[in-house]
Amino acid sequence: MRIAVDDLTSPETIAFLEDHVSELRALSPPESTHALDLEGLRAPGVVLWTARDGDRVVGCAALKTLDVTHAEVKSMRTATAQSRRGIATRLLTTVIGHAQARGVHRLSLETGSEPFFAPARALYARHGFVECEPFGDYRPDPLSVFMTLEL
Repeated sequence: MRIAVDDLTSPETIAFLEDHVSELRALSPPESTHALDLEGLRAPGVVLWTARDGDRVVGCAALKTLDVTHAEVKSMRTATAQSRRGIATRLLTTVIGHAQARGVHRLSLETGSEPFFAPARALYARHGFVECEPFGDYRPDPLSVFMTLEL
């Protein structure tokens, strides 16, 4: 498996990200779905990594700059058939390492509160993220869990 910054142009990456956004929109109402679509991931200040097994995209994660010292983890996803292989851990450690190298002091994220998102919340907790208040433009939402990590 190889993890690298993705330029968001390959059909495999685009399909993987479109599936990710579709899945999240099917799970939560629009006001509680905060996934970045392709345009959002191409915005300045956002970097996306993909994990590939050969040519196949098996995972992704993004880092969105909020300010000079604060960034947000976005678009964490592992292909369902590839779960429990350590892909999410490798992606998350890649994002954390990149944030640290850029001098980020705080890394935050928003994820769902529903049972579907329990594995993601457990992953983040294993890496030191703790629940926090909404940050950035987020507002309190019973379907959202906000987490942060001081670097």
